[in-house]
Amino acid sequence: MSVIPEPSSALFAGPFALGTLSAPDGPAFPALVTPDAQVLDLRVAFGDERLTVRSLLESWETALPRLRSLAGDSAPARKPLAGFRVHAPVEPHQVFQSGANYRQHVIDLHVAHRAPGDDRPEEERRAEAADIMDRRAAEDLPYVFIGLPSAITGPYDDVVLPSWAEKPDWELELAAVIGRPAHRVSVEEALDHVAGYTIANDLTDRATVFRRDMPQIGTDWLRSKNAPGFTPLGPWIVPAESVPYPGDLRLTLKLNGETMQDESTKDMIFDVARMVSYASQAARLLPGDLVLTGSPAGNGMHWGRLLRGGDVMDGAITGLGAQRTRCVAEAAQ
Repeated sequence: MSVIPEPSSALFAGPFALGTLSAPDGPAFPALVTPDAQVLDLRVAFGDERLTVRSLLESWETALPRLRSLAGDSAPARKPLAGFRVHAPVEPHQVFQSGANYRQHVIDLHVAHRAPGDDRPEEERRAEAADIMDRRAAEDLPYVFIGLPSAITGPYDDVVLPSWAEKPDWELELAAVIGRPAHRVSVEEALDHVAGYTIANDLTDRATVFRRDMPQIGTDWLRSKNAPGFTPLGPWIVPAESVPYPGDLRLTLKLNGETMQDESTKDMIFDVARMVSYASQAARLLPGDLVLTGSPAGNGMHWGRLLRGGDVMDGAITGLGAQRTRCVAEAAQ
């Protein structure tokens, strides 16, 4: 059974969040979770044994008022969260991932990858990178690609590091959860299509990002990002109305207790609305889909320390709770 870290305060912001839980040897079910760690089985509350978090999101406009009412009603029988297994909160149809979306992170990368013969002081090269980021934010487009739902795992589950992954790395990210279909929506409309937010750790094997056999093809996100369990998700979907300022949330990731990532979403180059709008220009976003918004500075490549068996990652985002995952090295095949 997944081990839920003891919370030092409320589990999350707002009066309730959505989760997917299971009792020992029982089926997974959609749950309303309160900040004091109490659980309501939404199959019972809605009178639908087939209910899932994704089906709630598919009728979000009508489900949300009912959920608000249930959260404020003390009559329905609730149970303590302790003893339940916490799964990924939703099974999306589609996962939209993104890269190079935190200003400081990209500046650090720009400075680190010095061109041959470029002997300018770091301060000058950093100023140049900052100008490039300003221009990119004003004139360019987000970098979005597709992930696989099969890579998703629970927020407290072990993560198996494949034997072929030479440089597995962490990437803590804010994930927007779609609540209304979105196709070609404007930036101004985009957040109206977001039901809530959750935490994602978008693991990447740095050694397989670029194809060695055909470098002109570019990035290979299938191999580098989509091993089973490479996207720990959750624990909760916190409704957007409880996260009024997604552009000012703090992300922290600790590796074995040591802080590696610690940044605000204020450092994003493209904010949540621009990311959702951009993804919707090419694809039709569906309820339950995830739009990951990139990871801040402090990845393993920055520190020169990649993941290995036995490592424990603790990730947290303001108001969204925390996840803890342990890395397990796969035996060589």
